[in-house]
Amino acid sequence: MTCENIKNVTVIGGTRGLGKWIATELQKENLNVTITSRNKSSGEKVAKKINTNYSNDNIEAIENADLIIFSVPIESVVDTIKDVAPYAPENSLLMDVTSVKTEPSKALMEYSPKNTEILPCHPMFGPRVPSIEGQVVILTPIKNRSEKSFDIIKNFLERKNAHVVISDPEEHDKTMSVVQGITHFSYISIASTIKKLNVSVKKSREFASPIYSLMLDMISRIVSQNPYLYYSIQKSNKETAISRKTLIEESIYLCKLIENGEEELFVENMSDSAKHLDEYEEALGRSDKAIGALTNDLNILKESIGREIGVEHQYSKKVHVGFVDSVSADTVTLITPNDKKITMKISNINKLSDDDLYEWKKNNLELCEYDVSVIFPTRCNKNILLNMFKNIKPVINVELKEVYKGEQIEDEHMSLTFHYSTFNKSDKNYVENYLRGIGGLIR
Repeated sequence: MTCENIKNVTVIGGTRGLGKWIATELQKENLNVTITSRNKSSGEKVAKKINTNYSNDNIEAIENADLIIFSVPIESVVDTIKDVAPYAPENSLLMDVTSVKTEPSKALMEYSPKNTEILPCHPMFGPRVPSIEGQVVILTPIKNRSEKSFDIIKNFLERKNAHVVISDPEEHDKTMSVVQGITHFSYISIASTIKKLNVSVKKSREFASPIYSLMLDMISRIVSQNPYLYYSIQKSNKETAISRKTLIEESIYLCKLIENGEEELFVENMSDSAKHLDEYEEALGRSDKAIGALTNDLNILKESIGREIGVEHQYSKKVHVGFVDSVSADTVTLITPNDKKITMKISNINKLSDDDLYEWKKNNLELCEYDVSVIFPTRCNKNILLNMFKNIKPVINVELKEVYKGEQIEDEHMSLTFHYSTFNKSDKNYVENYLRGIGGLIR
């Protein structure tokens, strides 16, 4: 199997979530991608939107597939593999992208034809990421079942600058019981506790350190997503039950140490835990960067008050351009070109660079077009003057339309007519004053 002969890809369950994201990205690789789902109406709409094929028949959809990807809910993946995998074409590759690996891997081994390859996979990101670059992807190859395809998939991911981790299904599930299992469980438990205590989260942020705000953001990120998915993650990985139980037991133990005044035992426990983590300096560095990121955007926006900026909403991707009117701890208010005020949450926007703002304005705003005729001595080099004109700050485009030497022009002088464009009408005066400043006489 080579990259060249992977032409047809079928994503089972590719109409939403991670499956839709995968189908969209693979379609950009000029592959023939088919997505499937039970709901034909919505499936066809999604396929049209992301420019893929659609089928509501899983068996028919994999008939000519070189690569089959199972992206269905965790609780359905084993049954789906059981129903579909036996029909996989010879020499095809079957992968699943669920967050548990032991049971799906067993199902792939049991139900996939012996003349196919299998490579269980776990992308450690959700469908909100803009690209796979910098993201972790875990591969759990099965002995003698991915000899041809493993290097192909690994090399493809690495060319996309993903961080590839190699594991086996059992190690994966045990590790994920901590990475996902107790992490999600802890965050959900904290959110539930805050609700039960009836503490205003908005008010609590006024009292908060950056660490607390960062923790709240991570908690909100988890609990605002699909609760059925997070229940499945807790329920489907058998190792997570052990981790949850241990977490609860340790929490009760530490709570009793505090209640009983066992300061030394508490300190000893905390110190031993710190030694086990063994990443003090690295953790400080990473957390300092995260905390710095929270305040950096705010400081940049405060320094931009009174200046024109462009910001892109990180979810809708809509760009807003205007002058910064005011900045609070959480929001920024812009005055748009039509004198309207728009207020946005700083956490939801990304400030455009000066170059990106310039390109956006150039491609999206209606430009002001002007002609200007300027008299210069004939000894002046026309190309140098044209380059100087191009470098006048408000000028977008400029061309030399005419060079005239005639009755109305003094000897040893010439009239150069330039056609140029700017973003604003007021820039016309700036341009003409600049031309006068370099010795030009405007006709």
